[in-house]
Amino acid sequence: MNRSLSDLVNCVVRASDGDIGTVRQFYFDDYTWTIRYMVMNTVDYRPGQQVLIATVALDKPQWQARVFPVNLTRLQVRNSPNINTARPVSRQHEVALFKYYGWPVYWGSSPYAGVGYPVPTHLPSVAEEKKNLDEKPGDDPHLRSTDHVTGYYVHATDGEIGHVHDYIVDDETWRIRYIVVKTRNWWPGKKVLVSPRWIKQVSWEKSELFVDLSRESIRNSPEYDHANPVSPDYEGRLCGHYGRKNDQEMLKK
Repeated sequence: MNRSLSDLVNCVVRASDGDIGTVRQFYFDDYTWTIRYMVMNTVDYRPGQQVLIATVALDKPQWQARVFPVNLTRLQVRNSPNINTARPVSRQHEVALFKYYGWPVYWGSSPYAGVGYPVPTHLPSVAEEKKNLDEKPGDDPHLRSTDHVTGYYVHATDGEIGHVHDYIVDDETWRIRYIVVKTRNWWPGKKVLVSPRWIKQVSWEKSELFVDLSRESIRNSPEYDHANPVSPDYEGRLCGHYGRKNDQEMLKK
């Protein structure tokens, strides 16, 4: 189901043997606009400590109860490698996490061309990708904090339209399906959705996104209502308005 990522912030994170913390934010990679990690604030030990949990360990959120189950034990999380979220996530830290938990790595093959396309459903085992674990030292510049990217200015082909306000994710694949743009002073009160596939350029240094859409087309697009999940019917109307193919049509190519 396509849901707002902000609705998960502050949800209780529940391990197989009890609650362990609350959701703080997420990290996504900018090759595929796919969530790679949830950042959790711990509550039952080292208060204020933050840990990374890869999406392979995430179970389906219980949206109404505001509970986010993970397939880990409290002891596993308690003994996991520390992270300093004030700094970029290093590949060495990822390696330490994946070795500690025995998670399959997501790097090692060529990144998918473009953004927003379906992500692979199979990840190679740690043994298969062991040779890749030590090949990429230093920080991984392709991991982006959702907190940090929120607030980026968004530009249409003919001018600014607002800023990044939220993200719509598929809670099964953890792919970012849409970026929620708040139009602010340009069109007060309205929020619109833009697919990562419609982004033609990103300036990470200047905190700006550029979309291949005009301001007028965005002004007349179907308005996003946070109170309602993004349905297939709404997606059909949105993509039809812009003359773009939806993901199901892309898969048929």
